[in-house]
Amino acid sequence: MYFAALLARTEDGWEASDTELDDVETLSDLMDLAREASVDEDTVLVFIEQEDAWFGVIRVDGEEDPRIYVSNASAAARSSYGEILLTDELLGREPGAEDEIAALEELVDLDDTEDDEPSVTIGSGRSAPAAESIDTIDPDDDPDAVPAGPIGEFGVLTDLGMSEKELLTLRNDALVEIADALGAAEVLETVR
Repeated sequence: MYFAALLARTEDGWEASDTELDDVETLSDLMDLAREASVDEDTVLVFIEQEDAWFGVIRVDGEEDPRIYVSNASAAARSSYGEILLTDELLGREPGAEDEIAALEELVDLDDTEDDEPSVTIGSGRSAPAAESIDTIDPDDDPDAVPAGPIGEFGVLTDLGMSEKELLTLRNDALVEIADALGAAEVLETVR
C-alpha cells in the first residue's frame, strides 16, 4: 500500500494535497505533477511511502533539477514507484549504460569462455567460466546492483528544518516526523 502527497510552500505556510500516482510512469511525470502544485515556483515536496518498507522525498524548486532522497534503495527497487526515483544518476550509473551493455551482449559472446568450455550462470544472469568459483565473483562488479540503505541527497531538507542526521535515522512514521519538523504536520494529516 502506498501513500503519496504533495506539500507546496506558500507565503502562508504549507499546503498539502494527496496525489494519485496511477498516471505517473517516469520521474518527469512526477516533476510535472509537482510543478503544477507549485505556487510562484516555490518549493514543492513529494512524499511517497510504501508501508514502512521505504519512503522517498522529492524536492522541486522551480525549474531546477529535482533533489531526491530514498530511505532504502533496495526496497524501493522492488517497487514500481520506487523504480521511478532510482535514476541512473542517483545510482551513480552512466545513463543508458544498461541498454548499451545488453545490445553488445546480444552481438558478441562476452563471457570469456571457449566454444567447448561449459559456463555457469550466476545470480545476475551473467555467465562465468565453469572453473571459476561463484564465491570469487565480486558482487560489486554487478552494474545493476542497488545498494541497501539510504541513497540520494541526505541534505534535501536541511534548510527546511530537518538535518541530515535526523533524516537518516527515520524509520516508522517518517513522513509524519518530516512534516512535523517542517511545521506542516497538521496540513499533511488532512490528506493522510
